[in-house]
Amino acid sequence: MALSDPLEGMTVFAAVVEAESFTGAARSLRNSKAAVSTQIQKLEDRLGVRLLNRTTRRLSLTDEGRAFYDHCRRILDEAREAADALDSLNTVPRGLLRVNAPMSFGILHLGSAIADFMQSYPEIEIDLVLNDRQIDVVEDGFDLAIRIARLPDSSLIARRLAPCRILVAASPSYWDRRGRPGHPSELKDHDALIYDYLSEPDTWTFNGPDGRISVNVQGRIRANNGEVLLQAAKQGLGVCLTPTFFCSDEVKNCSLETVLSEFEDHSVSIYAVYPHRRHLSPRVRAFVDFLAERFGDTPYWDSGFA
Repeated sequence: MALSDPLEGMTVFAAVVEAESFTGAARSLRNSKAAVSTQIQKLEDRLGVRLLNRTTRRLSLTDEGRAFYDHCRRILDEAREAADALDSLNTVPRGLLRVNAPMSFGILHLGSAIADFMQSYPEIEIDLVLNDRQIDVVEDGFDLAIRIARLPDSSLIARRLAPCRILVAASPSYWDRRGRPGHPSELKDHDALIYDYLSEPDTWTFNGPDGRISVNVQGRIRANNGEVLLQAAKQGLGVCLTPTFFCSDEVKNCSLETVLSEFEDHSVSIYAVYPHRRHLSPRVRAFVDFLAERFGDTPYWDSGFA
């Protein structure tokens, strides 16, 4: 049966699927949980099928729901692209911008950047989602994502925003106790603080005179959050491989000391990535241009950093 307002129902349904909850969907849609639940019930009644299995712990898609979601996502993306094509005729950036970014970078640097950006663009709204898992920009309905990587996903357009220096660091007391390595291979004898969201968390990569060097490391502490590992390093519990955007203050105030700088891997950068679209919306273009200018080839967190 036809829906009286197809896009509205599809939008709510897609939001529930992507948030994996009515509460998360309500938050992203700026609506109440009850209103979202009512919309889904009406949608199922009109279609004559159950789209979601509901339990007290989680939601899951039925087979019909999975098929319907695939169509919804494609239709909503096309509707968004049609709107962007019209927006591109208007030089004033406006509308909702959905952004995904890594947790630590988002908190330390992106939050203040967004605040300044929105001062200049009062007609733009931003929905920022922070997590350290790599999401599917298209599938999850984001306009763009900030990625810290060696090679950006080839299925997306990528613009380099800044270099990302990654250094080996530990507290001076740790180095005094265990000795300072003169070559990356010596790290295998140290207590590594391992970041689990790296593609190969137990293998650290460096550049040497003869090319790339890979070192297998091990340690007693693993975490999926950089702040936990940074605190452990400051307390002398081990060695971390950490980006300067995260540790520059600690290095400058000498609570952390870096080593092996001559083997630094320069292949990692900070990118803005976004889907291939014929019409890039003015709001996406404005935001990416703003970030590229704000961070640049020598980002402020590396200022005065040896």
